[in-house]
Amino acid sequence: MLKIRLQRTGRENIPTYRLVVAEKRDPVKGRSLEVVGHYLPARNPVVFEHNDERIQYWIGKGAIPSTTVARLLKKAGLKNMEKFIETYTKKKPKKEEAAAPAAAPAPTGGDKPAA
Repeated sequence: MLKIRLQRTGRENIPTYRLVVAEKRDPVKGRSLEVVGHYLPARNPVVFEHNDERIQYWIGKGAIPSTTVARLLKKAGLKNMEKFIETYTKKKPKKEEAAAPAAAPAPTGGDKPAA
């Protein structure tokens, strides 16, 4: 299975990443089929350059972007990346109160205090 993922390069405490297409079971720092961009988060402003045409080609061939790559590509304007983004937090279940009508409070017997 092919993955589009980030490959860490750069010096200590100054990360830079290559955006690569590689076999999923290959080591992260191992060989890759193609370099399709790079990401420099330590720069101000952050640099993210990628080749949209080649990324779409590899996705068409069955490559799956990692969640981080899909988020970066979505932020950069590439469409249809939502299906590759996994949510890390658990979603709270929706309350059933909105669907069911609220029960009316029981009558207390008026304004008289209880004896």
